[in-house]
Amino acid sequence: MKEKKEVEKVVEAPLSLMAKLMVDSKNPPEIDALVEGPVLSVEKSSVYIDLGPVGTGIIYGREFINARDVIKKLNIGDIITAKVVDTDNSDGYIELSLKEARQAIIWSEAEEAIKSKKALELMVKDANKGGLIVEWQGIQGFLPASQLKSEHYPRIEDGDKDKILVELKKLIGKRIAMTIISALPKEGKLIFSEKERGVKEKREISGKYSVGDELDGSVSGLVDFGVFVKLEDGIEGLVHISEIGWGLVDDPRKIFKIGEKIRVKVIEIKDGKISLSIKALKENPWKEAEKRYKKSDEVTGVVIKFNHYGALVSLEEGIAGLVHISEFGTEEKLRKTLELGRTYSFVITLFDSKEQKMTLSYKEKKETK
Repeated sequence: MKEKKEVEKVVEAPLSLMAKLMVDSKNPPEIDALVEGPVLSVEKSSVYIDLGPVGTGIIYGREFINARDVIKKLNIGDIITAKVVDTDNSDGYIELSLKEARQAIIWSEAEEAIKSKKALELMVKDANKGGLIVEWQGIQGFLPASQLKSEHYPRIEDGDKDKILVELKKLIGKRIAMTIISALPKEGKLIFSEKERGVKEKREISGKYSVGDELDGSVSGLVDFGVFVKLEDGIEGLVHISEIGWGLVDDPRKIFKIGEKIRVKVIEIKDGKISLSIKALKENPWKEAEKRYKKSDEVTGVVIKFNHYGALVSLEEGIAGLVHISEFGTEEKLRKTLELGRTYSFVITLFDSKEQKMTLSYKEKKETK
């Protein structure tokens, strides 16, 4: 008698909009449809749900086992949402799944999050050469490296995938704010982006900064290929190593320190990225040098670097030329003839101040000290 009263109470329980629509409908729900109703009974291996005029739903078998953690917390009268997996089983019940309903609801929430660009703070679970692995609502997600903000993007100039992976792994365990940009239910995957404000930031950059602007910033990153400069919160630019100075720069780390204040000039704005220069703020030494040097001149210079093409020789600060390896036959002979830091005599074979290019020919073996 007690059970009958409980069932009667269930029927009188207030229903949601979904349940009311079901009551108004005389047609049975279709497979994969989400349905809602009050719990009629919780048995040892099954749960019965009142679906109004369309019939009674049942959760049993594999679906009961898959949802047992949820089912053990259910009480008669609880309103639950389930997914239809069969519309008419052998006993006339509508077979339901709680687990699949939960998944359907999660994917629906994911779609809403995409539309609203909802910010989510998630922990990085793992990393591969393409990006970061995260998890949301029990679903594995992927954050491609291309969707990372500048402060997290792996700054590897040559694009070496192994080096990129090393940098990405440093983010494992950290919490990063991101948004869902793609939901793929059939593949069970979510794609995330840290650049939720990307379009807005690009508009801000294009509207706030222009080529030729001279700005004050602070060093926010030092890498082999240059210096990252913070211009304001969330906006960063790069001074490539070739734009640091007119002279040879081997390692930016030897010149700058993180947090150091520096002045830079905007030389390019493209795809939301700002390219900066420090040497553009200084007088171009090649303009004055063209008054002093010309082809066939005999000069003295210091060997400052070896590369695959030969030896780089400095005549004065910011003015350097190449002695090609072909003059010596092999790199070994080149290095035996010319030593780093030593001064030698050369003949200018090409001097182009506009292209800032000079080639030299080794004149004699005698060193000038």
